[in-house]
Amino acid sequence: MPTLPLTLAVITRNEAGSIARCLDSVPFAAEKLVVDSGSDDDTVAIAQARGARVVHQDWLGFGAQRNFATTQCAHDWILVLDADEYLSPELAAELQQRLPALMAGDAPAAYLRRRTIYMGRPMRWYRPSVGEKLARLYHRGRARWSDARVHESLRFEGAAPTLRAPFDHANNPTLPHKQLKVLRYAELKCRDWLDKGKPVRMWQAPFVYLLAFVKDYLFRLAFLDGWRGFLIAQTAASYALYKRMRYYEMVNNPKSVADATDLLNKHHIDR
Repeated sequence: MPTLPLTLAVITRNEAGSIARCLDSVPFAAEKLVVDSGSDDDTVAIAQARGARVVHQDWLGFGAQRNFATTQCAHDWILVLDADEYLSPELAAELQQRLPALMAGDAPAAYLRRRTIYMGRPMRWYRPSVGEKLARLYHRGRARWSDARVHESLRFEGAAPTLRAPFDHANNPTLPHKQLKVLRYAELKCRDWLDKGKPVRMWQAPFVYLLAFVKDYLFRLAFLDGWRGFLIAQTAASYALYKRMRYYEMVNNPKSVADATDLLNKHHIDR
C-alpha cells in the first residue's frame, strides 16, 4: 500500500495485548513511532516487529509525553492513537483519500470521531461513546498538546475539518481495568489541582456525584444502553466524587501524596 508522509505516534506502557492491532490499523503511515515509558512486557518487541521505531521516555504526564513524542516524529503531520485504539477500515480508506489535500492546505488539525467498545460490544446511544469528536490529526508546527498530567487536549487556532468514519476504542476490557484507571487518572488530576492551589470545596461532593450521574445517565442517554449505560454513568459519577475526596486528603495530609505514589508504583498503575 502506498505510504503518506505521516507519523503515527503512540505512547505506551505494558500494552502488549493491544499495540499490534493499533499499529496495523494504519498501513499508510510512512513512520510508526512508539514512545514507551518503561514496559516490562512484550510491548517494545511487538512494536518493533510491526515496523515501529521505539523511543524510551520516562513518564512525564499525558500532555508532556505527547509533546515529547511530537518532537521525535520524522514528519510534520502526525496521527495520535492510544494503544487500545485503532482505525476502522472505513476511516483508513477515508484518510488515504483525504490526507493529500489536507496536507497540502493550511489547516492546523482535523477531528476524528471515536466509537467505544465497552464490555465487548459498541455502545449504541451514550453520547461520549458514539461519534465523540477528538482532535487527533495535526501539523506539529500549528498545534500543541496542553501540559496537563491527564485529560490533555490539542490546542490550535483556525478551522479544522471533521472526518466521517470512526476509529474504535477498546475501552477498559474489564471493570477492574476501569477502576485502576480511575485511581490513576484521579491521582494525576489532583496533582494538577495541587500545583494550581485549587480551593478545597468538599461541600460540593454529594452534589457533584448526583449531577455527574444524572448528566451521563439521562442527558447523555446512557440509560438507552441498558445496564452497561448504568455502569458507565455510575463509574463516571464515582470518579467525579473520588477526585474531590482524594484532593481533600492531599491538602490536609501532604504526606499522602508520596505514600500514594509509592503504592501506585508498586502496583504498576502510576502512569
